[in-house]
Amino acid sequence: MGKDPFRHELNHLLVSTYQTIEKAEQKSINKGSAVRVSIAEIHLIEAVGRGKGPKTISALAARLGITLASVTVGVNKLVKKGLLQKKRSDKDGRVMCVTLTPAGRRIYRRHEEFHAYMVDSAISGLTKEEKYVMLKGIQKLREFFAAKLEV
Repeated sequence: MGKDPFRHELNHLLVSTYQTIEKAEQKSINKGSAVRVSIAEIHLIEAVGRGKGPKTISALAARLGITLASVTVGVNKLVKKGLLQKKRSDKDGRVMCVTLTPAGRRIYRRHEEFHAYMVDSAISGLTKEEKYVMLKGIQKLREFFAAKLEV
């Protein structure tokens, strides 16, 4: 990164912000909960909870951009923790469907609440123009990474 102080500070902010968000999210969701979940498990719970109805292992893998084996391992861990349940599809017995248990729904709701709080806190006190600049900057950052990853 050379000696450019702006680039150095931006890099530091990007990395530390990402790490801080993940730590805060995990701490917030695990606070007061008998079951501890990792960030990866939180994201799997989120993928299962989004939208309507059960999700297949392959749909979860596609949504998360990870392998079927990784999803299977994650799902099995969360089943053991009592946060997910598996059931064979009524239409095709070879297909495994995954849903949230009541405890999994509580984790999912905490996750949603964390994100709402995070966004509200991030924009609190900003002017309309500052909100616009923040949004445009983050959109450009996301576009850069999406292009690099061909997402």
